[in-house]
Amino acid sequence: MAPNQTPEQIARDKIDAQLREAGWTIGDYKKVNVYQSQGVALREYRTEDGKRADYVLFVDALPVGVIEAKEGFKLVQHEGQSTGYAFLGGLKFHEGGQLRFVFESTGTITRFTDLADPKPRAREIFHLFCPETLKTWLQLKRSLRDRLQDLPELDPTGLRPAQIDAIQNLEVSFKDNRPRALIQMATGAGKTYTTEMSIYIQYSLMIRPLWL
Repeated sequence: MAPNQTPEQIARDKIDAQLREAGWTIGDYKKVNVYQSQGVALREYRTEDGKRADYVLFVDALPVGVIEAKEGFKLVQHEGQSTGYAFLGGLKFHEGGQLRFVFESTGTITRFTDLADPKPRAREIFHLFCPETLKTWLQLKRSLRDRLQDLPELDPTGLRPAQIDAIQNLEVSFKDNRPRALIQMATGAGKTYTTEMSIYIQYSLMIRPLWL
């Protein structure tokens, strides 16, 4: 870290380190070939209207996302700016539409939005994703939260009424884009089995599509 840096420059140094750790090749716009590796992050990417995105992420030479580097901790205030870059058609390698993955980061706190979600909204993540992860999600076409809309019907065989209610209400919570849910059941009511059954149902949407 060089002396006398601004907070945003410090944030970019931290983001650079996290990107490298996740397997990205980093370079300035027009100085790095996007074919250089599977995942390339171009800094200061200039759009046709003269704006600059802090980072544009390329996977297999195709643009898939943007990262906005910000100082401070009120990242929510900057979501509109980074999402706006994702919708810009002026990206040199972009043929229209939108870039799916949007990040805002201070280098310490990072928020992420998948624009393929039914109701896209940012959530805090612990690390930047590697190129292979974003490629897998792109191949699946639909995001996890979108696939949760198609949970298979619950087979109540062997389940108690309270367990059925718990699983069905949990599924309603997921479909309504409320992933933070709490199940409360009395001692001996079968919380462990309820959890196992719910995980098994979601497994068919979260893991199995990777093998298709």
